[in-house]
Amino acid sequence: MSTTSPTPPDAASAGTRPPEPPPRDGGADAAQPPKRRRLPTGAARENRAGLAFVTPTFLVVLVVVVLPILWTVLLAFQRARLVDIQGMSLFGNWTLDNFAGVFTSPGFWTSLWTTLLYTVGATAGSVALGLVAALALRRPFRGRGLLRGAMLLPYVAPVVAVAFVWEIALSPQFGIVNEWGGKLLGWDDPLAFLSTRSFEVSLLGLHVDVPLALLTVVAFETWRYFPFAFLFLLARLQAVPDGLEEAAKVDGATPTQRFRYVLLPQLMPVIALLCVLRFIMTFNKFDDIYLLTGGGSGTDVVAVRVYDFLTARFDVGAAAAQALVLAAFLMVLLGVYFKFFAKKVQEDA
Repeated sequence: MSTTSPTPPDAASAGTRPPEPPPRDGGADAAQPPKRRRLPTGAARENRAGLAFVTPTFLVVLVVVVLPILWTVLLAFQRARLVDIQGMSLFGNWTLDNFAGVFTSPGFWTSLWTTLLYTVGATAGSVALGLVAALALRRPFRGRGLLRGAMLLPYVAPVVAVAFVWEIALSPQFGIVNEWGGKLLGWDDPLAFLSTRSFEVSLLGLHVDVPLALLTVVAFETWRYFPFAFLFLLARLQAVPDGLEEAAKVDGATPTQRFRYVLLPQLMPVIALLCVLRFIMTFNKFDDIYLLTGGGSGTDVVAVRVYDFLTARFDVGAAAAQALVLAAFLMVLLGVYFKFFAKKVQEDA
């Protein structure tokens, strides 16, 4: 008679017990990244709609802005003449001679200094004149709307037309400015405002040489673009609460004190923005100076030199290099402004 040993209960039930789950920490499954959740249908539809709206703007910016900039950068590092453009490859003869020629060309540093003087003078003049006009026309009076509209004429008129009017008015032969100057101010000889590099002026016994042509184009730039500042400043003045000035008037503040301590802090952010915008626009200005003086008589700004390199010398590479140098100087000047002055302006405001 055979006997069998009893089977342990755990061993007997091993075949039917379900497998234990793997540990949570460690193991091969723990190293796998979590599965990405699929976006709901509505969110995916909104993303596609957003891309559809953004794509046309992106393509326009790419074609109009990005590609010309990249092409200018490529040309600046190549020996490129105007007659060679059609047969040039994308990556042609690379060289740094264009930049060396820009920095060593006669008159470059003088033109850069002239550009800086022209830009600072025109920017300060247009913003200051716009501020005066905005303060003068902020209160209602009879005919204010018509006068406000007339203020915009220099800005909206074609530059060719207004430059021609200034040339005729300042002409030494038949200009009305010299006619009035001879009768009212006692000028002995007519002044050639647009073709005189330096004019000697006697002031309190001192003889000072004034860059007459440069000051004339600065005056033209100030007159032409002060409506741009006028619109911005007038809109901000209209938003200033009347209670601020009334309270200052009750406290006995004079008009000058009300402007300095009440209005000016309200206008400082707008003035800072206008100075930056006008500085950028004027620094790259070409058409106004070229139409008035052609870049002669001490008004040879860098933008006119770029045009001369392109049309007179037919040197596309040198013109592109000079344009990049101009952009680099502008970026440096704007960087200095934002580093040292922009934050202070915001704090004072």
